[in-house]
Amino acid sequence: MDAPVPLVKFLLETVVNLHATVPRDHPSAAILGNERMGSGVVVDDDGLILTVNYVVMGAQTVQVSLMKGRRTKAEVVALDFETGLALVRVKRQGLRRAALGTMEGLERGAAVIGVGSTGTQERRVSGGLVTHLGEFEAYWEYLLDRGIVSSAGNPGYGGGGLFDMAGNLIGILYLNLNEVARNSLSIPVDAFQTHAQELLRYGRVVSRPKRAWLGVFAHALEEGVIVAGVVPGGPGEVAGIREGDVIVSFNAEEIGSRRDLYMRLWSHEPGERLSIEVMREDKVKRFEVTGGDRAEFFKQR
Repeated sequence: MDAPVPLVKFLLETVVNLHATVPRDHPSAAILGNERMGSGVVVDDDGLILTVNYVVMGAQTVQVSLMKGRRTKAEVVALDFETGLALVRVKRQGLRRAALGTMEGLERGAAVIGVGSTGTQERRVSGGLVTHLGEFEAYWEYLLDRGIVSSAGNPGYGGGGLFDMAGNLIGILYLNLNEVARNSLSIPVDAFQTHAQELLRYGRVVSRPKRAWLGVFAHALEEGVIVAGVVPGGPGEVAGIREGDVIVSFNAEEIGSRRDLYMRLWSHEPGERLSIEVMREDKVKRFEVTGGDRAEFFKQR
């Protein structure tokens, strides 16, 4: 993939570096640490920056470093736990912003450019092709309806931009999927554009039904789902679910896959009582869990 040098230089200036500091007592600190580095993409003329929520979740301070070494404080504007996006804003105008594209018309095999920050003034670029467009499921109670997987590995910290060859931002780089294959997952920028007004007004998407949350890290088995870990203080741990448990039923209905678990769980709202059966040491145990609200649990303090 050969991108024109002027285009690459332009894209580099739209990507910023983020340094977030999170209080040690915030629930996310035990999982993600209390100092986090990330990337972000400027998406409007008033200092609005699109990034990923795991970088700024719970942040007490967020420092943004621009391409030419300028540093400034940012405020967290919105967090979307269902898609994994976040918005922060700096009080600066006239920043170089990315043109927003769309997934519409994007096809497998399309050439793409990934841009991420690796330091306050360092930016890196990767190139590749779109290899998958569609549903993406992950172990942290996450299911993206339409994700962009490409052979352009994430070249920096999470939150950088995935661009098409016309220089349009089509996705936010979420994570690398495989170090060997250099595949990366990007969240389509459409997920931001569809709900931009809600995110800016309320700090979250309010038009979607709220989803119950367990606070478990789940890996799929041939039969059932194994709990690979629990969020400290989350609904699952509070109810007694622990690492190594195999979830076999949800509200008396058999669980055949991780996706099945998610779909059944998300048909309920936070606060509802849920019955979960697990296999532990060759014995079936039943737990009554009160579905949690992930956004409330991890809210900014």
